[in-house]
Amino acid sequence: MDAREILKQHIAKTATLTDEEFDHVFSHFARHSFKKGQAIISAGDKAEHEYFVLEGCLKSFYINDDLKMFILQFAMPTWWASDFDALYSGARATINVDCITDAEVLSLHNTDREKLCREIHQMEHFFRWRTNRGYVAAQKRLLSLMNNDARHRYEELLQMYPQLYNIVPKNLIAAYLGVSRETLSRLYQHGK
Repeated sequence: MDAREILKQHIAKTATLTDEEFDHVFSHFARHSFKKGQAIISAGDKAEHEYFVLEGCLKSFYINDDLKMFILQFAMPTWWASDFDALYSGARATINVDCITDAEVLSLHNTDREKLCREIHQMEHFFRWRTNRGYVAAQKRLLSLMNNDARHRYEELLQMYPQLYNIVPKNLIAAYLGVSRETLSRLYQHGK
């Protein structure tokens, strides 16, 4: 399936656009190819785009002063990634986004998203719905981190996204779960 059709189907799950409206929306996106390990956004960058994943897998992560990595999100096909705080506020990025695998993405500039929302009410609806879904997912993840032990978080992730374990290296899954690689190995062995 081509990029245009993937995005069209993704938007159609939430918003109803005429063919002409979708043509106009699609004209604001640019396609990019990235290699495994390549940075899309680095801390300190100006983050002016959000990225819709067509193929591959991205990760959004933060590195603290002790150089410890915290993974906020894995973004697989039809998921979106960016440093959303920097994107919406105009501040410099604190979140990094890079490629776990080779990836194909569509980018949308922040100004273009706002323009599309003003021009096409259904696009405003789509982006509001998507933002709300992201907020709910982040809240659920935070509650899980506060209330559940490592085993429960591991099982929850495995149940929700079983394909991650075939794509994402174990050290990154450990960073996402907030556990050491050794703890993840014990959980993985016990879960078999």
